[in-house]
Amino acid sequence: MNRRLLILLAGISLFLGACSLAPKYQQPRAPIPAQWPQGEAYKDTPAISGTPTVQSLKWQEFFTDEKLQEIIETALSNNRDLRLAALNVERARALYGIQRAELFPAVNAVGAGGKQRRSADLIGPGDSRTIEQYSVGLGVASWEIDFFGRIRSLKDQALEAYLATEQARRSAQIALMAEVARAYLTLAADRENLKLARSTLETQQESYDLIRKSYQIGLATEIDLRRSQTQVEAARRDVPRYTQLTAQDLNALNLLAGAPVPEDLLPVNLGGVMPPKEISPGLSSEALLNRPDIVAAEHRLKGSYAFIGAARAAFFPRIALTTSLGTASDELSGLFSSGSGTWNFAPRIVMPIFDARTWAALRVSEADQKIILTEYEKAIQTAFREVTDALAVQGTINQQVSAQQSLVGAAAETYRLSNKRYTIGIDHYLSVLDAHRSLYFQEQVLISLRLARLANQVRLYAVLGGGTE
Repeated sequence: MNRRLLILLAGISLFLGACSLAPKYQQPRAPIPAQWPQGEAYKDTPAISGTPTVQSLKWQEFFTDEKLQEIIETALSNNRDLRLAALNVERARALYGIQRAELFPAVNAVGAGGKQRRSADLIGPGDSRTIEQYSVGLGVASWEIDFFGRIRSLKDQALEAYLATEQARRSAQIALMAEVARAYLTLAADRENLKLARSTLETQQESYDLIRKSYQIGLATEIDLRRSQTQVEAARRDVPRYTQLTAQDLNALNLLAGAPVPEDLLPVNLGGVMPPKEISPGLSSEALLNRPDIVAAEHRLKGSYAFIGAARAAFFPRIALTTSLGTASDELSGLFSSGSGTWNFAPRIVMPIFDARTWAALRVSEADQKIILTEYEKAIQTAFREVTDALAVQGTINQQVSAQQSLVGAAAETYRLSNKRYTIGIDHYLSVLDAHRSLYFQEQVLISLRLARLANQVRLYAVLGGGTE
């Protein structure tokens, strides 16, 4: 019994020191420039020395608007897409636990008992005619000794799948926060557009009423009246349009939050929203390698290496060991004290000769590794493009907003002068109409550019991988 136990312990030692046939992983070189692009479009990018990087900020520090912070907190607790991502993490963790358990033996215990009544002719004087017999068995059911690392490789693959899923959850969380902020800002912009449309409608209605009175007494022409009416109807059309858009924006925000957002947390206009904190992309594009979706892609790549190891191990013998320890007694009281114990070993060796499926599985694992490597490199390139696009906006948007503000000021002055000239009778109403159309349009463009500036700050935060949780 002791010799067999030593054999078992030796097998365990071999198992613990099992080799792996998986290829050694080395992080691939990132297929992107080492530095961020330079040029006219990027000259207004915040200086590295004076602006924090994304990785140094918590999301509460980046999103400075307190109302928006509350809505994001609600979304992180209630959003169903994020909840599904978290549940997928739990599932991946459980699958990893199942695969890891394959490294250890499964121990089974079996007990049995019975009574037998013997004939009086077969027993001696004073012996009992009833025999009670009980037994218990302790065994290891088909424990595969992992000499060539097949099970260990599958365990490593399951671990990398779990880690990739966890990074996918982080990526989903960052995307959710960015989308909540975008919906919040869009609602603020559309509410401001709605206010502008209502103000324009009120102004044009007053102008139309004055021209109509002048027309009725012969001081204005019908064409002036109709031209004035076009402006009224255009503003009247925009009011329900922006009313619709604000309702849809709120619906989108409620869906992202996972619950109705209280009215007191909703923005009034863009001017009332605290802008996010300015951030820097850092000194090197290597910062992208910390982005959750890229980290997840790298975990999948590592898992493909482990799967190759499992496919290679399938070409080598698989040794499964079944052991059992049995005890028996003829008295209940002697079940664990007086019973005898015996160890039984039943090794099973599977020796592969030739199996086309094994070769096919190896080729599939190698092809999968190349596919996942390509996907990993593409993810890095896509991330680089997303960041540089956001940096190009960041480097030019302030100039656009500044120019648009001057344009709105000029359009407002043109409208004032045109209206004055028409009032004193030295110009046609057509010039007033054109001036007002231009002013209304330029004010809408200014709102859209201010929205683009704020939204791009949020986008840059997201495409750089977000901050700490």
